[in-house]
Amino acid sequence: MATLRNQSVDIGRLRQIIAGLSEGVILADDDGAILWANDAALRMHGVAEVDALGGNVTGYAKRFQLRYRNNHILGKKDYPLARVIAGEEFSEVIVEVTPAADDDARWLHQVRSLVLSDEKGKPDLFVLVMQDVSLRFEAEQRFEQTFNVNPAPALICRLADHRYVKVNQGFLDMTGFTRDEVLGQSLYDIDVLQDAADLDTAKERLREGRTIPQMQADLSLPDGGRKLVIVAGQPIELDEQPCMLFSFADLEPRRQAENQLRASEERFVKTFRLAPVGMVITTQDDHCLCDVNDAFCQLTGYSADEAAGQALATIKLWEPASFLKEAGNLLTERSGFRGRDVRVRTRDGGFVDCLVSAEVIPLGDAMCVLWVIQDIHERRHSELELITAIEAVMKDTNWFSRTVVEKLANLRSPHPHAAPVEVSELTRREKEVLSLLCEGSDDAVIAKEMGVSRNTLRNHIARAYQKIGVNRRAAAILWARERGFPLARPIR
Repeated sequence: MATLRNQSVDIGRLRQIIAGLSEGVILADDDGAILWANDAALRMHGVAEVDALGGNVTGYAKRFQLRYRNNHILGKKDYPLARVIAGEEFSEVIVEVTPAADDDARWLHQVRSLVLSDEKGKPDLFVLVMQDVSLRFEAEQRFEQTFNVNPAPALICRLADHRYVKVNQGFLDMTGFTRDEVLGQSLYDIDVLQDAADLDTAKERLREGRTIPQMQADLSLPDGGRKLVIVAGQPIELDEQPCMLFSFADLEPRRQAENQLRASEERFVKTFRLAPVGMVITTQDDHCLCDVNDAFCQLTGYSADEAAGQALATIKLWEPASFLKEAGNLLTERSGFRGRDVRVRTRDGGFVDCLVSAEVIPLGDAMCVLWVIQDIHERRHSELELITAIEAVMKDTNWFSRTVVEKLANLRSPHPHAAPVEVSELTRREKEVLSLLCEGSDDAVIAKEMGVSRNTLRNHIARAYQKIGVNRRAAAILWARERGFPLARPIR
């Protein structure tokens, strides 16, 4: 441009422009030649001299590749320098600038244009004003990445129109919405403050663009369901627009757990009340009665009101009394026990044979003990009657087979720890030893009768004792005679 080269342009005007700007400035004429650039503009392109910018629009396009933020590469006519020379006015155009000779270096420029005219109104100076916004967009990119990968559900609402501009995968997974169903929708379409615990405060803070404190809300889901959440709002700026970042915590698992716990407690209460065996709940430390069921009242004669608050030691419930201390030790060591045989004292001073089990359980904020008391008085009485009948029958076993005699003997005095042994399980030598013992012979006679040494006889006797579960000769003879010994010879 000859007028500028001849310095006919008002230099004061140019200085006025630059003095009011802290951004980079590039000046060009209507032929597309780059006339001048300030130091800020040179730094933003990684060069030290104006000539390194390429001299004109074509040279600039060869030395620098420009693309929009969506990665679209600009054609030469779309370069901001070409557009301003064409007389186009624009503002806040964001371009990524990469030197052709260095792919690693890149800057983000926010560019606006300025066209100056001479006294006759003819454009004679074209200005590009640029600002390096690389750091700002890097920070926004980091925020974007963090926002998207954050597992905590979140979305961003623009305060100007209350429309959602960003949503992360966590929110989509929590609610079942798709991204397209959320973005662009208003707060009134997807109300994240629905049924909020303090709705008035939340709305007021939203209008003022202030922090919304944590509160419970009940979100409507696309499938028609509801989800209990904790929601909070934090004001932020996004693309230089005031927004509200909503973050959420899913309380639905907690609500489900609470419902399950409530249902479990209801089942426990029903089971406790309707159980056909006596059940009581006591404190763990001093075993004071907290609650009793109807079966316990029927068993002991106490009413629920009479029993409430009483200590087990005070009403002397157990016989022997030492059982309470023994039970306390077991509860401390193992947190419970099963099937202990004990007598229960009734309100009128009587006793009932029972099997008692107990377990430490949490009840509210305290640890308690659940006692289960099974009345076996009738069963015990029936067992005694059966044993009496068996003893009467065993007085004369001539009419019974050997197998019947053995089974009656096992019913009469079953071994407490092992399965009963039948005569058929003994060896011939063991039967012979037991038979000779029942005849009253001593070791010398038995050894001679069996044709073995006394040491060998002792081994036969020890094996027989071990098999039938005794450790004395008298017990062995009693066991054998209850089963029809001595046997007729020859013994097989």
